[in-house]
Amino acid sequence: MALRISKAALPVELRENLIKQFGSVPEPVEVVWHNPKVAAASLELGRNVGEWNVCDEHLKSFAHMAVAAMIGCSWCLDIGYFQAQHKGLDLAKASQVPRWRESDVFTPLERDVMEYAEAMSTTPITVTDELSARLLKQLGPAALVELTALIGFANLSTRVNTAHGIKSQGYSDACEIPLIKKSGVVLT
Repeated sequence: MALRISKAALPVELRENLIKQFGSVPEPVEVVWHNPKVAAASLELGRNVGEWNVCDEHLKSFAHMAVAAMIGCSWCLDIGYFQAQHKGLDLAKASQVPRWRESDVFTPLERDVMEYAEAMSTTPITVTDELSARLLKQLGPAALVELTALIGFANLSTRVNTAHGIKSQGYSDACEIPLIKKSGVVLT
C-alpha cells in the first residue's frame, strides 16, 4: 500500500522539532499537514492524551497497540513499540500485543484491557456489562474513563492512518525485541 495523499511541506521549526523528538518526521503529520488546522488539532489532542496519568502507562500502551493490531495500522504498532521502549515499559509484553490471546505473558487485567480495546473497536461496539464491571472494579472510575477515551483516540488515529495508506516507518527497528505480527493479519 502506498500513501493515498502525498506528503505536505511542514514549517521548518515543526519539522526540526519532530526530528529531534522521533529521529524522523512522522508520515501522519506530513500527510495531514495539507490541512494545518486538522493537523494542529490532531497534534494537540495527541499531546493532551499523552499527559493523562490516572491509568497505568502499560495498560494504555497495550490498549492502543491492541487497537492498532486489530485495525491493521502498522505505523501505530511501530511507533507504539518505539514509545514503549522510551517509556521503560515491558518490551517483551509489548511485542506480544498483536497476538495477546495466544500469548501467556499477560496478566488477567492486561487481557481485560486488550479485550476492552478490541470490543470498543468493533462495529457495533461489543463491550459487555461484565467486562466493563471487571475493569471498573480493578481500575476505578477515573482510570476507566481515561482508558476508554484513550481507546477512542487510538481508533481515531489508527483509522485515519490506515485510510491514508500510512505504514510503518521503522521506528521499532531500534528496539531490542522484534514486534510480533498478529496471526493471519498482514500489517503494511
